[in-house]
Amino acid sequence: MSPDPFAVHDSGMSFSHKPVLTGERAVLRPFTEDDAPVMARILADPEVLRLTGSPTGEFGTDRLRSWYGSRNDHADRLDLAVVDRASGELVGEVVLNDWDEANRSCCFRILIGPGGRDRGLGTEAVRLMVGHAFEEVGLHRVSLYVFTHNPRARRAYEKAGFVAEGIERQTLWQDGKWIDAVRMSVLAPEWAARRGLPVGRRDAPDGDGVSSTAR
Repeated sequence: MSPDPFAVHDSGMSFSHKPVLTGERAVLRPFTEDDAPVMARILADPEVLRLTGSPTGEFGTDRLRSWYGSRNDHADRLDLAVVDRASGELVGEVVLNDWDEANRSCCFRILIGPGGRDRGLGTEAVRLMVGHAFEEVGLHRVSLYVFTHNPRARRAYEKAGFVAEGIERQTLWQDGKWIDAVRMSVLAPEWAARRGLPVGRRDAPDGDGVSSTAR
């Protein structure tokens, strides 16, 4: 019998394991402090700042070196670099954070710089990371927010199975106007159905329900 891909062990769960996830176009790998200069350029990109609602201004390389050099030390979140498999270029990051262990849920975010856009890298990175959250970590729910002026990101999330739950009105003031945010989520049974996988006992309708968000 094949192992249940959604089984959750009573010993608990965490993000202490920092995997390498490989797809056809993208590779997700743990960060190192040497990634800081490239990430500094990506984070300063005007389109990245606009679509993520981040404050303008440069991120210091020294600060980012400390940040990315410490990402592998945290068992309550998972930060992975998004790398173009063909060229080896670092093009962004993907993150699972705001972990709620009791309810087996977390938040998701992704950031793709100009070198990785319009080539399917972001869509595949979403699928790889969310798949890891459900099939390896054993989460039940993954949620996110996406601003309404970023329809490309919303389409990528919908391709991965995320469903819109509601609108948070006027959450971002940008370019002289208010912008809404859409809250989206995907559940383990929904992911299993899309992937043709069995539903784990704790996510089945008659399961015992025993349990082992940042923008």
